Formats: sequence, C-alpha cells, structure tokens
Amino acid sequence: MQKISLKTLCTCIAALILSCNNPDKSETKNTEPTMQQRVDEYATVKLTTDISKLSEPEKKMIPLLINAAEIMDTLFAYQAYGNLDSLLQSIGDPATKKFAEINYGPWDRLSNDTPFIAGIGAKPLGANFYPADMTKDEFEKADLKDKTGLYNFIRRDKDGKLITVPFHEHFKDQLKRAGDLLHRAASLAEDKGLKNFLNLRADAIETDQFQKSDFAWLDMKNNGLDIVIGPIETYEDQLFGYKAAYESYVLVKDKDWSKRLEKYASFLPQLQDSLPVDEKYKKEKPGSDGDLNAYDVVYYAGSANAGGKTIAINLPNDEEVQLKKGTRRLQLKNAMQAKFDKIMTPITNILITPEQRKFVNFDAFFANTMFHEVAHGLGIKNTIDGKGTVRKALKEYASALEEGKADILGLYMVEQLLQKGELTGDIKDYYTTFIAGIFRSVRFGAGDAHGIANMVRFNYFKEHNAFERLDDGTYKVNFDKMKAAVDSLSNLILTLQGNGDYDGVAKLVAEKGKIGEQLQKDLDRLKAANIPVDIVFDQGVSVLGL
Repeated sequence: MQKISLKTLCTCIAALILSCNNPDKSETKNTEPTMQQRVDEYATVKLTTDISKLSEPEKKMIPLLINAAEIMDTLFAYQAYGNLDSLLQSIGDPATKKFAEINYGPWDRLSNDTPFIAGIGAKPLGANFYPADMTKDEFEKADLKDKTGLYNFIRRDKDGKLITVPFHEHFKDQLKRAGDLLHRAASLAEDKGLKNFLNLRADAIETDQFQKSDFAWLDMKNNGLDIVIGPIETYEDQLFGYKAAYESYVLVKDKDWSKRLEKYASFLPQLQDSLPVDEKYKKEKPGSDGDLNAYDVVYYAGSANAGGKTIAINLPNDEEVQLKKGTRRLQLKNAMQAKFDKIMTPITNILITPEQRKFVNFDAFFANTMFHEVAHGLGIKNTIDGKGTVRKALKEYASALEEGKADILGLYMVEQLLQKGELTGDIKDYYTTFIAGIFRSVRFGAGDAHGIANMVRFNYFKEHNAFERLDDGTYKVNFDKMKAAVDSLSNLILTLQGNGDYDGVAKLVAEKGKIGEQLQKDLDRLKAANIPVDIVFDQGVSVLGL
C-alpha cells in the first residue's frame, strides 16, 4: 500500500496538538482542530440489546465471552504498536491519551496514519508484525518456513537472522486464558452447535489451527449468541497483507430480522454465473450453505475496534472453507443504525442534491451493506494462471481490492435481485444511498482498505459520469449511467483479481485511490459541520446491565 508522506508533529503532548495534513504550518496553526476536537469526531454509541429475550445461561455466557474478547484487545495492541500501555502511561493530556486509545497507537487511522504525538515517526507499514529494520527484499529472499503465513511474527534471532514466531507461542499464556473462558462459556451453551463451536474455537486459538472451528461455525444455525474471535483480517499488515490481526465481536442474534434475510445466500450460484466478466473469471462455484443473519453487537475488540468500525462481517476468510461451505454474513444492525443516524443522514443533507435526498434511507443502507458482505463470496479466490490465491498474489493491495469488489458486486446483486423480483424498493434508493455511503467511507482515508476502495470507486464513477457535482456544491446521481459504471468496474476488478495482476492494481490505486482537491474541500465542509467521522462505543458488562 503506497503511503502518503508523513510529517512529525511539533508540539508537546500536554499542549494543543496540530494535524500535519497541511505542510504550511503558518496557515494551519489557528485552524487545525484541537486534540479534543479530533476525539469528538467520533460519536459515542452505547452498545446494548434487549437482554430480557436472553435465557439465564445466555446471560451468564456473555460476560465470559466479553472477557475473552478483552484479551484479543491486548494482543492486537501489541501487533499494531508494541507496548501500548507504556505509551498511554507516558501521555499526560487526557484528550491525547483517549485518541491514542481509539487508534491503538500514536497514528491517526482515519487521517492516513499521520502521527499525532511529538517525536513519533511514520507508522511502519508492517506494524509490529516484522522487524522495524527489515526490508521487503530481505524478507522475499529469506528461506523461512511459512513466512507468508497468517499466524506468525517475523523476528530476528540472536545472530540477526529472520525467523518466524507463531502467534500461539508468542501469546501462549494469554491465549490459554482466552481458551479457558470459551470452554467455560461452552459449558453453559444450550445450543449444541454453539457449544461445539466454542470448544473447537477455544482449542484453535491456542494452536493457530482454525479450519475445523470455521466449519463448525458455519454449521451453527439456531444459536442465539455468537462470537467472532481470533486473528482474522490482514488490513493491519500494509507491508504485504500476509499477517492476521486479533479481533473479536460478541453478538446477540436478532432472530426476526435474520428470518427475513435467510433466503438471499441461496442466490449466490446463479449470481456468480451472471457476473459481467469473462467465464474464466467466474469458474469457481461459491458455496451456498452459509447463512445471513442480523445481530446486535454488544462488544467490539482489537482490530474490529480500531479506527473505522465494521458494521457487517463476512467470514471465514479461508478460501478452502468458502469454496466448500460458503460463508456467514453477519449484519450488525444496532451499529449500522447508529452510523446511519449520526453520520449518513447529516452527510446526505449537505452533499446530496435536495431532490434526491428522499432516496437515502436506512433500508437501502442496510441492503447495500448486507450485499457487500454477501458479494465477498462471489468472483474468484484463486488466480487463473497459477499464481496462487488472489490474496497472496496481490499482497498489500489484496484487502483494498477485495473491499472494492464486495462494494461494487453488492450493488450488482441489488440490481439483479430487483430484476428478479426478489428484492423490493426503487433502484434510485439503492444508487443514491450507495453514493452517499461513499462520502461516509472515503473519510476513512488511505490508511484503511475500505477508504481506498471508496476513493477508487468515487473517481471511477466520476470518470464515467455516474454522478455529477452541481454548482451549489451538492452531488446528483445520474441513474441512467450508473448500471454501465457498475458493470464495467465489476469487470475490471474481477479481471485484476483473477490475473493476480499486482502491477495493475498498484496502478489503479495510485491513479484513483486518492482524494482530489474538490472532494477534499467537500469533505472539509462535513468536518466544519461537526459531522462525526465514525463512532466509538460505551460497551461492556455493566452497560448491558448484566
């Protein structure tokens, strides 16, 4: 992932700390936000659910699951920064300390990872997964077993040679405690599928052998509680995109909403066949045994809680599991509603032309987000010319392109399901809400895979006249040109993935994965209007009243 040049901030921690986005400090010193204002760019949301619907065993399970999730939080902090506790203890200013907690380190995740503490340099692209002095060339030449594996650190031995250290060895004691908590929760589980999964996942996080528990997770159908836990996404590794970061979500199923959604996963095979790309890029047949559910999330931890917060999940990431069994798509309904109310609606009222604002609604936002997750199951997981998986072929660009694929194919799915009569509503709702959603996500910046994906899509749509900026500073969706833009971008992304075209993706990101001058001015208007960039959580056992 190509990084924007970073400048070290020049004020002390206890003072007001200035952003370094503008290299001309003489112009920014009186206009840049204070650290408290930067903290306030995150709206606080209380994570709750209706606990009266839970059984007594479920009420006892949730604190155990949250405690296990809290351990993932500490492991991710080490992966992202190192000794985060030491950093936090050194900070005297409360607002700066809070901002470091939000970002799991001294770099602003929603501002291209710019440092916000004096004396801190640029964030290492490899975070804390690799030695700070290791070069890409040194890594690529090193003869190491499983060096591209998801679940290990690259470190140096006493002689300075590169070695691999498995996560389960490095974090042995912490993972043992987390495993014990999951086993205890399993002993209380009433649903057999959940009990089996929790026991298998407890063993998995202590061994880094996850596939068996992934299959068991997909086999669960009647569970009321759920937990996503372990090293999962590779966004944090911006050097190669190889290493997985620890995270967790503790979840309570919304059974009524889940019932409404269950049918859509079954459409994946036929939607795969109809993708607007050459046959060789859709030869893989997606599993359709996975399901689609809505949840209230009651705890975020680790990578899931850093910077921009996820509002929907598509897992497992294991390509073999996906092809054999499919995936589970989890819609985090309460967090999604919070983002729509606190962020999407205010953005719409500023940047969408007045006559089209009526088309932006929560149902369309929910559907676009949901089908984004479903669409991760479409396309191709393995390159067509023997380069291995798409993830390994595209390295640090894999995550950003995969998120871009899911976004655009999610909208493609909406178009197809509307035509089939399997989805209700007006395509104008989905298109306009989709464009408004780009303005929300593009604010995540170039340090975030979703932010890059949205910038690529914004610039591509602009070039293809899918929308236009009006003289009054608002944007108008050109509905008649959206479908062609959706189809052509879908074709481009699927072709790049299938070919494992690293250079082609690098060129796409370099040319289109950036915010232009006019767009930046419009995003600055959102900041001036005090519209939150994202959300943080008031969460935990006490918040739930357990």
